[in-house]
Amino acid sequence: MSIGQIFNQVVIIFLLMLLGAIIRKLGFLHPQSINDLTNITLYFLSPIVIIKAFEQPFSRSRFYQLLLLIVGVFLTYFVSILIAKIFFHNVKDQNIRQIATYGSIYSNNGFMGVPLAQGLFGSVGVFYAVASMIGFNVMSWTQGIGIFQKRQPHDWRTQLKKIIFNPNIIAIVIGLFLFISSFRLPKLIAGFIDYTSPAFTPLSMIVIGSNLANLRIKNIKLPTALWGSLFVRNIFFPILGTIILLLLGITGVPLFTTVIFSACPVAGLVVLFTLQSNGDARPATVLMSISTILSLATIPLIYWFASLW
Repeated sequence: MSIGQIFNQVVIIFLLMLLGAIIRKLGFLHPQSINDLTNITLYFLSPIVIIKAFEQPFSRSRFYQLLLLIVGVFLTYFVSILIAKIFFHNVKDQNIRQIATYGSIYSNNGFMGVPLAQGLFGSVGVFYAVASMIGFNVMSWTQGIGIFQKRQPHDWRTQLKKIIFNPNIIAIVIGLFLFISSFRLPKLIAGFIDYTSPAFTPLSMIVIGSNLANLRIKNIKLPTALWGSLFVRNIFFPILGTIILLLLGITGVPLFTTVIFSACPVAGLVVLFTLQSNGDARPATVLMSISTILSLATIPLIYWFASLW
């Protein structure tokens, strides 16, 4: 995959986001509609795309690559968490410190990573993207949410349930069964998946674009810590993750898929977790929005860096 191809794919993503912003501006999408579309995309279409990616004959080499990727993803998270704590330890404002720490570590891989992987590498890309999705769901719903709950009792049972019963994790389990057993889905179900899965990419990008529609230049005011979080999330940690994957001997589509996931902007959950902790979500919303816009340039940059090796 050349730099030109990834740039073209990012431009297509941008145009879909622009379409979402225009639809929102024209009044065809309202907040409740956007919430509904978000849930449909994350909890119905995304699992379908994952299951489709696993519907292929079993391959020992692919399975080994997937396991190695999972190791690399979790190792990257552990190193990133340590560095983020050091970077933002001295930020006095607790709300800003929590947003900066979480925002730098966790990327919006579900909404942007899967569509990019699907658009660039097809089902093969989504197959290897599973490693990043496993890492994100496990870490974000344990360590990630814990960033916002330091003064509250940590109910690990509740968080474990959220991980286990997340539709995307369930889809991964089903997909792994299909892949390892080489079980073929009935034609009727396979046909349904084939018809439904292409809707995931355009719909997810339209939803992201609609959320960016209300961003104003006058609102682009962030504390220094959050500008640092932008740099760490969009550039530093993706480069760090790339180096870790290369040291593990990961190359080709597995490498590029995981690098793209790592290069995605700040995860939308930063807003939800801030609200749940009764914090001011405005800085989190602006951080996520700016990070998303910047990612249109930084994703090709990180991909180029990975391609040098």
